[in-house]
Amino acid sequence: MSKHLLNRRQVVVLATALAALTPALSLAQAKLKVAAIYTVPFEQQWVSRLHKALKAAEARGDIEYKASENVSNADYERVMREYATGGNQLIVGEAFAVEAAARKVAKDFPKVSFLLGSSGKPQAPNFSVFDNFIQEPAYLSGMIAGGVTKSNKIGMVGGFPIPEVNRLMNAFMAGAKEVNPKVEFSVSFINSWFDPPKAKEAAFAMIDKGADVMYAERFGVSDAAKEKGKLAIGNVINTQAQYPDTVVASALWNMEPSIDRAIKLVKDGKFAAEDYGQYSMMKHKGSELAPLGTFEKKVPAEIVAKMKAKEKAILDGKFTVKVDDSQPKSSAK
Repeated sequence: MSKHLLNRRQVVVLATALAALTPALSLAQAKLKVAAIYTVPFEQQWVSRLHKALKAAEARGDIEYKASENVSNADYERVMREYATGGNQLIVGEAFAVEAAARKVAKDFPKVSFLLGSSGKPQAPNFSVFDNFIQEPAYLSGMIAGGVTKSNKIGMVGGFPIPEVNRLMNAFMAGAKEVNPKVEFSVSFINSWFDPPKAKEAAFAMIDKGADVMYAERFGVSDAAKEKGKLAIGNVINTQAQYPDTVVASALWNMEPSIDRAIKLVKDGKFAAEDYGQYSMMKHKGSELAPLGTFEKKVPAEIVAKMKAKEKAILDGKFTVKVDDSQPKSSAK
């Protein structure tokens, strides 16, 4: 009997000790809860890069990830607050059209970390900003475009003339001009982040006026180029697999360096308000020029050599691509 009681006592003591340890153990093993809010579909170029990086962290077992797509600007604040009150420790998204509301939510939830796409400055203590500073590969892709155009006319279709679009277009134009001073540009904006039919229409109009290379800042432009037998340069994602005879090169944006840094800092309790812009640059592997792939042998060798030399100069810190956020203008006659 006493032996039996002793065993029971031991069990109780052991259970109590384990219970005391459990919160610490579960805290160490708990996955970071991350939520993301997107105003467009997951497949839209810009958002797809955030979603991809977060899905990779989820697949590694680093985070528990929830996301909402197609959230209207009017509804953005409500969704942010829901995620903040729902126990999420890191909230990711884009605040461009909802800056005031997003910053207000961050103030109301000082213990939650926020990493949002923004043209504004970080806001202490918990609101970090990022942007697609991929002007370096955009410049390199422009060099390719300037080298493959036969008509010396390049068409460019963008979403909105805002800094994050303008800087990529301006860098692309500067790269094209470096290898081909004769090149002329037609520039137009569709005033939408996701309207492939409208982008396609705008591209058709430029092709009709002689453009034989299209800068596809938006979905729909490469479709127009494909239909008309012209070439396209991609932006943010690589769509050459879908357009093997159309998309020559693409400036790729990799959000993994930014996302992984934010996750680690939140886990370590060291997340602070900062500008993540630099982590989108080539030296941090935040951007790159996609391999030429199907166009490896079709782009003139001297153009590829010039582009590779410029790429090396950028990585060596010997050449800096200018960040020009002003609205690009057409130069085509």
